[in-house]
Amino acid sequence: MNNNLETEPISRLVFRLAVPTVLAQLVNLLYNIVDRMYVGRIPDIGSLSLAGLGVTFPIILLVSAFAMLAGAGGASRAAVSMGAKDNKKAEKYLGNSTMLLIIFSIFLSLVFMFTKDFILMKFGASEATLPYASDYITIYLIGTVFVQLALGLNMFITNQGFSKTSMATVCIGAVLNIVLDPIFIYVFNMGVKGAALATIISQAVSCLWVVKFLTGKRTVLKIRLKNLIPDKNIILSILSLGVSPFIMQATECLIQLTFNNGMLKYGNDLYVALMSILFSLMQLIWMPLQGFSQGAQPVIGYNFGACRNDRVRKAFKLLFCVSLGFSFAAITVVEIWPKAFLVLFTNDSELIAIGTNTTRLFLAGMIIMGAQSACQQTFLALGEAKISMFLACLRKVILLFPLALILPHIADMGVWGLLLAEPVSDLIAATCTTIMFYFRSRNLLQ
Repeated sequence: MNNNLETEPISRLVFRLAVPTVLAQLVNLLYNIVDRMYVGRIPDIGSLSLAGLGVTFPIILLVSAFAMLAGAGGASRAAVSMGAKDNKKAEKYLGNSTMLLIIFSIFLSLVFMFTKDFILMKFGASEATLPYASDYITIYLIGTVFVQLALGLNMFITNQGFSKTSMATVCIGAVLNIVLDPIFIYVFNMGVKGAALATIISQAVSCLWVVKFLTGKRTVLKIRLKNLIPDKNIILSILSLGVSPFIMQATECLIQLTFNNGMLKYGNDLYVALMSILFSLMQLIWMPLQGFSQGAQPVIGYNFGACRNDRVRKAFKLLFCVSLGFSFAAITVVEIWPKAFLVLFTNDSELIAIGTNTTRLFLAGMIIMGAQSACQQTFLALGEAKISMFLACLRKVILLFPLALILPHIADMGVWGLLLAEPVSDLIAATCTTIMFYFRSRNLLQ
């Protein structure tokens, strides 16, 4: 597989690795989206339950952010080491990342379990939606270690070029979740508790699959007990590169907190439920972009480590064109038929009515986010930790967060000002990222 990363034609190689990864990302979305689809249709309490799930999502994002911190950082470093023909060092990255994931999961479970109700109220829960949010997150936190290991270690499978195995990891869990959700929610009458239980059982199965593969015969890099012992330099190297995707996820948590509270302040619980749908739709666009980028990362990282910059340039150009084309096409469809997407999550006519134009506005700026994704993820693959971290902060922390606080007060726009903050920050961030990549990459790839 390593030789193929260096010799196989770029277009065929990138698509061979990226398509299964994109499919895996789309299937992975089903974990949360299917939960919301089923929960949003629970008789009499569907909208309140959906709002409750929306309030828990910042915590779920923070859990996955720590998985990205250890997983994405370690996997990217491992890919470059493999390109430099140093598999021994690559295995150290795998082992130390595994230990970090276990430590993170224990820490997060304990912290959130003891503070969940307080945090959920700060994240936008009301007295009406708190019981549903608390029920869901209590069960979800029990399975944090499965979520961390499944998400974080699967990146090492992808970066070795085993994209089909990586896809299988996600598909196994997602399909199981789809089957278990209606059984626990409706047949056993467990409501949101059933949705959470279905999710952690599914993640546990995915986790076992990943660990079995990375300790088996097919993998190039193996999890070895001696490499689980923390190495200061290895850990710092992992964290320095993983901090960029961590910030992207963690700031998403901050943004959802801000939007949930804003919608409760300027609107009501129905608007909080609407944000749950809008963030799901945003993920539906963003995750395939992430998937294609992650599929291209092994090609870019390996060939950069092998000093094959001609192949790095070809891989990036393909990644950029495909990503930008996808984001443009996907957002165009949403802008034309927003109701078709809203009815996937709710049959509440009032929620659909207030969601039609708000969906158009909120997602408009994502039309050029393919450029943002391609450039930022390539910076990550090239080991440019500082630039990647800055770009991760630019979109959410520097732009979106202050705009979400300021715009609602301008001309009393309220909810509409809050929604406008998203496309404005998306357009500015994507433009700045593309310009920065153009100039920086010319020096990196000479």
